[in-house]
Amino acid sequence: MPAIQLIPAQRSELRSRAHGLNPVVMIGAEGLTPAVLAEIDRSLASHDLIKIRVFGDERETRIAMYEEICDRLDAAPIQHIGKLLVVWRPGPARLKENKPQDLGRMAPRGGAAPRTVTVRKPSAAPNRRPTRSTVTVLGNERVTAGGNVKRAKTRQASPKKKALD
Repeated sequence: MPAIQLIPAQRSELRSRAHGLNPVVMIGAEGLTPAVLAEIDRSLASHDLIKIRVFGDERETRIAMYEEICDRLDAAPIQHIGKLLVVWRPGPARLKENKPQDLGRMAPRGGAAPRTVTVRKPSAAPNRRPTRSTVTVLGNERVTAGGNVKRAKTRQASPKKKALD
């Protein structure tokens, strides 16, 4: 059993983070040697989340390697697809941002609440500085590329759909 247990939401977030990663460690014909384990340990210490490529055709051997890596290095198994293994272990330098209890929560996004935006408009004369102004933008408004605030319009319905109502 691996030392770190994750809930499905945490595992899902880690899988999405690992999607764009390239394999850092490759396990060849020699298998899981102490040198390979040491390299995986160093990679986990510096990156927290890594992909490992196994160049073996036997699925059972890959699963055994996966379990052994997680057991010996106190890591959590995240994903095993084909010859790619994804492993996670919180590192000492990034422990605050990678707490397992925080991984299942959604990141806060900008919503419809009023927000303050700094708008920089270029001046007409090339030798003058651009003007800066602070504007409060409501949820139904947006700032255009020119720096103007526009209110969102209601979506127009087609005459055919209006006739159905």
